[in-house]
Amino acid sequence: MLNTAANRPSAPKLVHVAVAVIVRDGRVLIARRPDHVHQGGLLEFPGGKVEAGETVQQALVREIAEETGLTVPLESLEPVIGIRHDYGDKQVFLDVWKTSAAKGEPEGREGQPIEWLPPLSLRDEDFPAANRPIIRALNLPVNLPITGAMASWENGYSRFAAALPSLKSGLVVLRAPDLPAHDYRKLAKAVLTEVEDSGVGVLLHGSPDLISEFPEAAGVHLPWREAEGLSERPVPVNRVLGVSCHNADQLRHAERLGADYAVFGPVLPTASHPGEPALGWREFERQVSAAVIPVYGLGGLTLEQQGQARSCGAQGIAGIRFWWPPHA
Repeated sequence: MLNTAANRPSAPKLVHVAVAVIVRDGRVLIARRPDHVHQGGLLEFPGGKVEAGETVQQALVREIAEETGLTVPLESLEPVIGIRHDYGDKQVFLDVWKTSAAKGEPEGREGQPIEWLPPLSLRDEDFPAANRPIIRALNLPVNLPITGAMASWENGYSRFAAALPSLKSGLVVLRAPDLPAHDYRKLAKAVLTEVEDSGVGVLLHGSPDLISEFPEAAGVHLPWREAEGLSERPVPVNRVLGVSCHNADQLRHAERLGADYAVFGPVLPTASHPGEPALGWREFERQVSAAVIPVYGLGGLTLEQQGQARSCGAQGIAGIRFWWPPHA
């Protein structure tokens, strides 16, 4: 029989699903899926299918009210991440939005158990696979500071200590490519001591082997030259893994490695790399929309452009200028 369009199996239809991250007092509202439905028994974030004629925000307001009885102001919703996932029997696009303004006390109106859980307690294996990047996004900061130029490890440490009070919490990439390896280790040791009890986690920059040498680090950020030769995740799941990417193939590789995030750029022209072609906002948004891990915009960006980056689906922005002191 000829394999004509009439008898060829059709591709699964993409299902647009609105997903809500509802935050209250530092905890997130989580439900358990009924046993009889797709991915039954696993935990999930509230939400549901976007119906014809609805915006994703309208769908979220409706779904949250139907599932939990909570009232969500439409204007309080802000984008978190978009995730495309192929389960084999169905393809879904999870359109994830966050609110801290839900009113009322939640109840499982469809018979589902619900509870408030801290984001750090959420485990990949308890959720459908498509939900896992959401967990990453919830436990990552909006912006990712990166250390800038330093004349020596002592100079770098002095500048880091001066800038640390501006961070308060989150993660910082300790990048110093011009330092010799032994000086970088001196810098790492001093900085890791400095951040104790500060709420700031340090991501070492370079080889994944640094984690075994400095187990107190929050994780490691791999430049592309380190990431490209790897075939699997090189650090434990209880450490953060980031990868620097500059094109779609590199983003796919970071995803295959199980990276927790990628930085992607340059989005705009930069003074540090004159003449290097920039992606521009349209291409940045296109690539971020296809990614299944949180992505930070990098290159020529300031804090004033954080909102634009997030409107493109990014986690936020990564960079040096918005926090690193020019002199110390």
